[in-house]
Amino acid sequence: MKSNTTTEEKRTAVEQLNFGAKTAKRVGWESYEFTVVGPHQVEVTNASWGHEKADHSYVVGIEERDGVAVPAECGCKADQYREDYDCKHKVALASVGGPVVLQAAVEYATPTVDADETTTQTLEDKLRADGGMIAEERREDGAGVIEAKPAECDCNDLRDDFPCWPCMRTGRRELPE
Repeated sequence: MKSNTTTEEKRTAVEQLNFGAKTAKRVGWESYEFTVVGPHQVEVTNASWGHEKADHSYVVGIEERDGVAVPAECGCKADQYREDYDCKHKVALASVGGPVVLQAAVEYATPTVDADETTTQTLEDKLRADGGMIAEERREDGAGVIEAKPAECDCNDLRDDFPCWPCMRTGRRELPE
């Protein structure tokens, strides 16, 4: 009984789209992958293109019509220039992805930012959450304070006890006198 409900939901979403026999055949012949990328958004990838499939990937927007999640807009050229017909990506999402993928996009939670959290200010901060320090390279100095070596330290490769730029920048080492 549960499979009948799913089939009916699929038909309902598909029935609300306008497409022809050619589009239906292409959807049946080609292979698709679906990724929910945001609230009411699914990335539809034509996997039939193999290693070039990234070039055949479009975000499809979802809207609810009569309580049913239905593909509404697509970023592909076919959908942008043909308002009378729905593109194959929307048809594939409705028929192949079906109500499970459509509903997952509708129920996708919008990420919230906690006001007590600190926000990252620079790209460098985002890329180096640990401050660029490798745990294995930490050592204690004479005062018992942990001094960390930057991840990109090249001091050992330089001669005359000359420090590398990352160590100079962080104040870990100074120029020799």
